[in-house]
Amino acid sequence: MPAAAQQLPRLLPVPAEMAPAAGRFALTASTALVVPAGDAGARAAADRLAELLRLSRGLALRTAAASPRPAIRFVRAATGKAESYRLEIGGDGATITAGDDAGLLYGAVTLWQVLTQDGGKGPVTVAGLGIHDAPRFAWRGLMLDSARHFQSPAYVRQLIDWMAVNKLNTLHWHLVDDQGWRVEIRKYPKLTGISGWRYPAVAPGAPRLPRTGGFYTQAEIRAIVAHAAKRGITIVPEIEMPGHALAAIRAYPELGMGVPIPPGTESDWGVFPWLYNVDDKTFAFLEDVLTEVMELFPSQYIHVGGDEAVKDQWKGSPAIQAKIKALGIKDETALQAWFVHRIAGFLQAHHRKLIGWDEILEGDVPADATITSWRGIEGAITAAKAGHDAVLSPSPTLYVNHRQGQGPDEPPGRGDVMDLRTVYAFDPAPSEIPAEQQHHILGLQANLWTEHARTEARATWQFFPRASAVAEIGWSKAQGRDYADFVDRLVPQMDRMKPLGMTPATSAFAVRPTLDYKAGEKRVSVTLANQSGLPIRYTIDGTPVTARAPLYAGPLALSLPTRLRAASFRGTATVGGAIDQRLDARSVRFRNDEDLKTCSRKVVLALEDDYPAAGKRAVFLTDIFAPCWQWEAAPVGGAKAIALTVGQIPFNFQLGADLAHVKIPPSATPEGEFEVRAGTCEGPLLATVPLAAAAGNPGLTRLVAPFPVRAGNETLCIRTTARGLDPMWALESVELVQ
Repeated sequence: MPAAAQQLPRLLPVPAEMAPAAGRFALTASTALVVPAGDAGARAAADRLAELLRLSRGLALRTAAASPRPAIRFVRAATGKAESYRLEIGGDGATITAGDDAGLLYGAVTLWQVLTQDGGKGPVTVAGLGIHDAPRFAWRGLMLDSARHFQSPAYVRQLIDWMAVNKLNTLHWHLVDDQGWRVEIRKYPKLTGISGWRYPAVAPGAPRLPRTGGFYTQAEIRAIVAHAAKRGITIVPEIEMPGHALAAIRAYPELGMGVPIPPGTESDWGVFPWLYNVDDKTFAFLEDVLTEVMELFPSQYIHVGGDEAVKDQWKGSPAIQAKIKALGIKDETALQAWFVHRIAGFLQAHHRKLIGWDEILEGDVPADATITSWRGIEGAITAAKAGHDAVLSPSPTLYVNHRQGQGPDEPPGRGDVMDLRTVYAFDPAPSEIPAEQQHHILGLQANLWTEHARTEARATWQFFPRASAVAEIGWSKAQGRDYADFVDRLVPQMDRMKPLGMTPATSAFAVRPTLDYKAGEKRVSVTLANQSGLPIRYTIDGTPVTARAPLYAGPLALSLPTRLRAASFRGTATVGGAIDQRLDARSVRFRNDEDLKTCSRKVVLALEDDYPAAGKRAVFLTDIFAPCWQWEAAPVGGAKAIALTVGQIPFNFQLGADLAHVKIPPSATPEGEFEVRAGTCEGPLLATVPLAAAAGNPGLTRLVAPFPVRAGNETLCIRTTARGLDPMWALESVELVQ
């Protein structure tokens, strides 16, 4: 086959330059990995390639100083900018050339992708190819929050492995927050002894959940940092200050403002008012902590947080007010700027650079400070125009604690969906920044806050495949970016990562059915969709969905009952997220909370039930400021009763002044009720569902109430009433019973 007619491999991230070349390379078990003598970086890249090929193809390749036969060769030579490489494949083997260790590793990762295009095992032959590749941005990262929920050292190493095969190079490690302190500080053992552990919040009267937590010993951190270095990844540690300080103050109360901490506060979510004081002894503590942190992490950058520092306790403190006056500064915001400057000076004296969240721009910013822009992209724009470097991680787009889909498989998280397409469309080079200041944009990162990611499996689901989209945005050229092409390359990338222990989310491929049912009819119209844009095939006779099944092209008019099965396809293979659903007279009158709309969109969360301690728990989609749901076009005609499946969860949110905006109508009974109204939440009352029968059950309870005679379809508003906020009642599902 002429070189020009060859199909290029489907790689992720897509390389900067790629073209077919003459010849073919046959990889076998006897193929050697040729490494220059004494080149530790080349040897590390060769060892990683050997391990990847062992996992993917089952081949055990060995390194050698030379080989007379076609081989995989690592060459140290200049190839351009940092992390760049050149890969040449032909009849004499494959040659990876780079000027630095990262480039050699990334060349090895690309060759691994080339050699696993068929998804098979054993030897493989690939066509000639030439690649010259380099990253668009220097900072391509993820942020892992280990403070809210702790992940094992083994998981962190695994995450690093997954990052590396996507050419992500920075792990921002959030080790400290109000809920937990995760890094061993030998001078202050109470930080982990006390604040490394907590009991999760439960609704009043619910059984206590087991203690949760953990921390990383200094030996474990050194091992993780060394592992990351072998994978070309820099770990940037974050030690929050002056806010998000509850964990430190729990352990050493003298660091705070003397405001008592109610028991269990450490298991709340939200923005806490506890701040460090500004005594010299507190700065000595922080400098001691940072000294030990810098001994563990060689990163040029040390992240000091600086976000969400609610100043109420500072405003109410005579000592703080006296300090503001003594310093001759304006207010508490200026005091935080003074605080950050003092810490920046300490870091500069130790040849490190301060990086903080964009709130530090609100005061006088240290000259060499770098900004992590999270409140949209405005922080990065302001920083770059002022001459500061910036990393883009805007909420909500790159906050992967937001759910990426809807449906029963989605884990808890922020309720507003940030799907794969939205993440992939993000541009980390805002046009608002003049061309001469664009160099201040170091890159981007996706952040996973783990309030609701209780397990490592959920953390993985939230990260991938969206992290692969972040990787391509950060590495590949902006020109020619195409979502459909990305999805086509993403599917095999996720498949080749599975032998690395990863089970990614199927949200982008999940088939989402929408039912349109008119009360009294014997048929239902079903619309099918997925986020990926891949073809959907279906059956309605109970048979499995294969590549020969009908291709979905528009709404299906189905008789009741019908068994509907559907799946998304790439070529002739399914890609996950298939459905198998029985449609009958009952199912068309049933909706779970995922199918309903919340009446408002103030703070919509998918919250996990606090019961049982072991086993599967319900997940409730609700707006914590107004627990209320709407079922649009509900088939009320013929219904004689309404059944609500409900649960109670703790109201463990630090909302500050916003607590006054939580609006729950008062109830008629001590336990509260659910109200069902017609049309709007102020419409006629159709049913009242008392909660007394559910109050003693920590799990789900199905409650049934009479429903008046109605005709046709109409919108129902279902909302809670209560005499207090804790517990907060939530709706799991609703059924109109004939």
